[in-house]
Formats: sequence, structure tokens, C-alpha cells
Amino acid sequence: MAAVSPLASDAPAARAGSPSRRLAGILGATAIGPQRFTSKIEAVRVDVLVTERGKPVRGLQASDFELVDNGVRQQVDLAGFEQPLNVILALDMSGSVAGARLDDLRQAGRSVLNGLRTGDRAALVTFSHLVVLRSELTTDLARVRAALDNLAGAGDTALIDGTYVAMMLGEEDVGRSLLMIFGDGLDTSSWLTSDAVVGTARRSDVVAYGVSVGGTTSAFLRELAAATGGRSIDLESTKALGTTFVGILEEFRGRYVISFSPRGVRQDDGWHRLQVRVKGRNGAVKARPGYFAGR
Repeated sequence: MAAVSPLASDAPAARAGSPSRRLAGILGATAIGPQRFTSKIEAVRVDVLVTERGKPVRGLQASDFELVDNGVRQQVDLAGFEQPLNVILALDMSGSVAGARLDDLRQAGRSVLNGLRTGDRAALVTFSHLVVLRSELTTDLARVRAALDNLAGAGDTALIDGTYVAMMLGEEDVGRSLLMIFGDGLDTSSWLTSDAVVGTARRSDVVAYGVSVGGTTSAFLRELAAATGGRSIDLESTKALGTTFVGILEEFRGRYVISFSPRGVRQDDGWHRLQVRVKGRNGAVKARPGYFAGR
């Protein structure tokens, strides 16, 4: 288990948007910025959720999808349900998470682990005023369960810092990465800015779902979900956490992964806006709004 201490107050670089040493100490990261995810784009993968009347649509093929990249129609080469999954739990462990709230959160985490399949991996990050890596991505789910059982809440809330650390764990070459974030309060102690972390998320393949409780809706979680094609969910209490977490996992597992090789669009002009539709259907389509290329 790796823990990170807060920076001293005389660290203006961290406040300016570069990640603090406490985050770098866990992940070996040195900066937040586009350099982590940039390269010549040969193929672009997009997680896509297709629903009709609130239920996932199955059986679609690559030819059923219509995709537009910066106004230019593209050919979708592949569409399927790629395995395995990388599920990263980022959980608020500030002082307000105690008693029944902590019990509900532990049980929700266990429910997610129980829903994983052979080859799936899980990781656990917690955040208070400290960001703590409880378990790296692993197929050893017993290890992650043990880490869940040892959780205890204390301190303030570094939601943005904790999200960044968890998101970096999801940047893997194998599998699809789902980031599930729980927060029961607004951020009170992060060094990183929400704009910097959301900007990094736009360059990532991680899909983020944020769950807020207690009427403290986080604008950061809403922006993060929109940037990655996930969802932001507000609950009245932690009693619904278990069913919510399991629902997120099932929804993510039912998402298509579509792939295309950009043609007819410049690959050195930064942000590319994506539009994804399904031909001949009235269902709802949810996907990330775009990707970065070239820079």
C-alpha cells in the first residue's frame, strides 16, 4: 500500500496545475499534460453505450454504426465487447465516511468485485487529505477485498487528486478501463485543478462514472463523466450504493468498443470532435465526445 503526504504550502507549481510530488511518488508521473497520450493516431477506439427504452441494445455490427470525425464520415472497422475489464475504485475516505456509510461503501465495493470475471482486474485508491494506493490493478481480488475491509475514514477530501491517481492506473494496454468514483462531499484539499484533470481525461481511454451522495453534487464529476463518455449519478443516501455500483459494472460490460482509422482528417490539429450514431434506430448513444491527435 502506497500513501502520499501532502505538499508543503510553498509549492506554487502544484497549484499551477502540474501534479504534486505526492502523486508522482505513487505513479512516477512528472506532469499533467497532453504528452502522456500523444502519438500519431493509427486507430481510435471508442467505448459506446447503445440503449433503447433504458436497456442495452445487443447484436450490433460494425456496419450498424455511423461515425463522424471533425465532420468527416469514417468507416468503423470493428465493433464488439472486448475483454477483460480493468475496474478501478476511487473511494472517498474523508472523516464523513464512517459508521453505516462506510459499511454501505465496503459492501458496494465487494459487490463489484463479486461481479468480475476471469481475467478481469481491479484496483483500489482512496482519498482523504491523503491519496492512498491500496491495491494496484490485479486479478487477485482477495487482495482488493482485504484492502476494502481495512478502510477507515479520516481527514479532508482530495477528490480531484484521488481521481487523477486512479485514472492513471487505468492507462493500460490490455483491456478496457472503468473508473468508479465515490464522493460524499465537495473537494476541500486537492492540489491539482479540475480543469487539468478533466483535460487529461480527454486524452485517456478510461471511462469514468462518478457517484455523489448527500446532495453535494460535484461539478468536477459531471465534467469528468461527460469528457470520458461515462455518467454522473447523484444518490440521496449510501443505502443505494450497492445496486448503483453493480448497475454501473453491468452497463459498462454492455458497451461496444468500436474502432476506426481516421481518414480525410488532419492528425496534427489537436482536438477531434466525434459523433457516433446507430443507423436505422431511435436508441440513445453515449460515447466520449472526441479525442486528441497530433499534439
